[in-house]
Amino acid sequence: MAYIAVNDVDHYYEWITHNGEPPGSGKPVMVFIHGWGGSARYWRSTALKLSDRYDALLYDMRGFGRSRLSPARLDKIQARGYELETFADDLIALLDALGIDQVDLNAHSMGGSVAVFLLNRYRDRIRRAILTCNGIFEYDQPAFEAFYRFGKYVVQFRPQWLAKLPLAPRLFIARFVHQAIPLAEQRAFLQDFLDADYDTALGTIFTSVSKRATEVMPVEFQKLSVPTLLVSGQYDQIIPADLGEKAAALNPTVQYSLIPKTGHFPMLEAPEIYMDAVRNFLAAP
Repeated sequence: MAYIAVNDVDHYYEWITHNGEPPGSGKPVMVFIHGWGGSARYWRSTALKLSDRYDALLYDMRGFGRSRLSPARLDKIQARGYELETFADDLIALLDALGIDQVDLNAHSMGGSVAVFLLNRYRDRIRRAILTCNGIFEYDQPAFEAFYRFGKYVVQFRPQWLAKLPLAPRLFIARFVHQAIPLAEQRAFLQDFLDADYDTALGTIFTSVSKRATEVMPVEFQKLSVPTLLVSGQYDQIIPADLGEKAAALNPTVQYSLIPKTGHFPMLEAPEIYMDAVRNFLAAP
């Protein structure tokens, strides 16, 4: 397990390379960004499929997965807030610390929104990007307020004993997927959710689904100049496919691909169809 200090947080990271070769052999680097409540663990199978052409860098965002927050530095960390732009800044600082100049991206869900800020703020550092299950919302005050109340309850009620219940992983992942995913992935996602830092998990609920986000994200999509593929799952209940299609329609730089019969994790639910879309995008000039 490797860690690197970035903005007062020891960030977990790992490399996925072809046959376990050391990174830096001349291949381009693809960075994978996970979504809310998750970690880099669910990206491993996708990274392995691309390791013939990329050195894949996986990392856990601040407060999620294995990037735990030190109590001694908590005040300073919390003072940065939870705006998604700050997570984009974290990734650039991580790349600087590792001596990596330019990368491709594959980002999922909330991580896709982080990636959009990254693409516009640091466009010289990104060659091209894949946004998996991302999109733009319209502001609905009653719905958003209900989401916040529900989200706060969910984040508060996370006893560790849930991970020991045999059916808990399957029940927890059910809302996220349309097709079954491997049990190991179900268990890992539940454990990541249980381990997420309370303030970070709650804070990013308020910043990723907010009135500001509904105003800012369409503008950010319109500004994109980096070749981008936006992938949606046909039956995604978290970020419905039509929200992804609307986002892609804002900018001719963004290609759109719909993965049939999948939910919020098309890369795990229909990996071969997902990889076909990704490889076709990467093969384009």
